[in-house]
Amino acid sequence: MKNTKFYNELKISKKPLAELLANESNFSEVPQSWHVVVVDIQNSTRAVINGNHHEVNLTATGSIISVLNTVRKFKQNIEIPYFFGGDGATFLIPDSLLNRVINVLHNYSIHIKRKTKLILRVGHVPVKHLLAKQCQLKIAKHQLTQKLAIPIILGNGLHKAEEMIKANFKELSNTEFNESLLNLEGMECRWEEVNPEQNKAKVICLLLDAVEEKAQQDVYRQVLTKMDDIFGTFTDRQPIKSEKLKLDASLNKIWEEMKISLARKNWLYIIKNWIKTNIGHAYFSLSKSGKQYLKQIGQLSHSFMLDGMINTIFTADQDKIDVFIDFLNQLESEHKIIYGIHITHASVMSCYVLDRKTSHSHFVDGTEGGYTSAAKMLKVKRKANAL
Repeated sequence: MKNTKFYNELKISKKPLAELLANESNFSEVPQSWHVVVVDIQNSTRAVINGNHHEVNLTATGSIISVLNTVRKFKQNIEIPYFFGGDGATFLIPDSLLNRVINVLHNYSIHIKRKTKLILRVGHVPVKHLLAKQCQLKIAKHQLTQKLAIPIILGNGLHKAEEMIKANFKELSNTEFNESLLNLEGMECRWEEVNPEQNKAKVICLLLDAVEEKAQQDVYRQVLTKMDDIFGTFTDRQPIKSEKLKLDASLNKIWEEMKISLARKNWLYIIKNWIKTNIGHAYFSLSKSGKQYLKQIGQLSHSFMLDGMINTIFTADQDKIDVFIDFLNQLESEHKIIYGIHITHASVMSCYVLDRKTSHSHFVDGTEGGYTSAAKMLKVKRKANAL
């Protein structure tokens, strides 16, 4: 049980993120007894091209909910750092929870293949193995919004683990599904696409990697400072605003949610949640608690991550986007960064709601594949650079 509550015990930094990155002493080494766990949808780009981006997004969200519900059942109030990737997720897991989490995720991958035909790659790499390969893996806990503290990673450890897991992945030979291990309690995905506040504004999905691991701090500080200069503060560019949220009470939306969250069809689930969603229109617009929940959604939305790379979704006008892309192209020409970007008309959101007053999280992606589409551009550039 040693180091099991390592992440719980990390002090939350309330410094601006650029200031946090200024000093490596603000970061702690991830314990060598911990593991990097990766969940990734194989051929997600093809699935998005085929129009299954909503299915991809729900599947990625479901992997996070599966792990968080597993950890919650452990009943020791253990915090787990995790990162949503649009077509998958990455976790840092203490050794004491590893077997439980891996069993649940393997079972979830069987469920997903049965329900959607998507293949989930699941694997783990011990932190000590990554350090032995000269990968850095340091972490801090940053107060991103008034309600949300997130993990911030320096080093290429997480991405090296993902690379290793993808390269060595083999589908499970045991495909027997255990319904008792499936726990997606709290999954909700009933919001319409979220349009930016200004009519002409766009939603930008950005993946940005420093070319040299040792230069991450300086490069990311430079990029984040430039983003603040061009687009305003994180709150200003946040894509999820309460006044733009509208419920989607269509039966198809609830059907898609049920397909991921339950082992089998349940017509009572569809009817019950269709009624709840329709009542929700009045709840959110008329009740004090409903209005408060809407205000909290933006504060609890995961639209920025730093997992060794910058992963973020934000809104901006096209003229400011053009200025920013010119800046990124200059950094790229200097071989400081490599980036992928996807510009679209709206964002999409899937949710993990245990309690509307105190316990809910919201995972944000862009329409038309969002992160997955940005990753496609990044992969093409990396391949070209390797030639």
